[in-house]
Amino acid sequence: MPHDLTIRPVTRGDDEALWALLEPAFRAADTYAIEPDIGRDEALNYWTAPPNAAFLAHAAGAPLGTCYLRPNARGGGAHVANAGFVTAEAARGRGLARAMLRRVEGEARARGFLAMQFNFVVETNAAALHIWRSEGYAEVGRLPGAFRHPRQGHVDALVMFKPLEGRA
Repeated sequence: MPHDLTIRPVTRGDDEALWALLEPAFRAADTYAIEPDIGRDEALNYWTAPPNAAFLAHAAGAPLGTCYLRPNARGGGAHVANAGFVTAEAARGRGLARAMLRRVEGEARARGFLAMQFNFVVETNAAALHIWRSEGYAEVGRLPGAFRHPRQGHVDALVMFKPLEGRA
């Protein structure tokens, strides 16, 4: 991980950097259940619109990744957070996703969330699964064939969960 890594809240001036990160991830269609032809404005809105709190990770002036935090549900489920992550291809394997996860968990605790839940982790996303499991997330559900992978066909999606403070 770069020694000068900064993970800060997104501002409107970050739209180009965010799009440069989101576009390849969404176009690949292998980790997000997002239309691969999603337009720039719709993608930026998906990532940054309230109630999302979006963050940009960068080092030496270069955007390396982005993440968001939001309530997983409303009402009786609003105490559980949800998050999304995108890492630039050139920054993968260097600890960036783990750093973003830890930043988002800290933010979730500060905002009073009691747990984090990832609703739809594609089982072929081995790097993400490795990180989430090593950081204490448990697989609490499996959705058989729920994701249509562009190369591997229908694969499972996992629901992962971690209490942040005590019991959710």
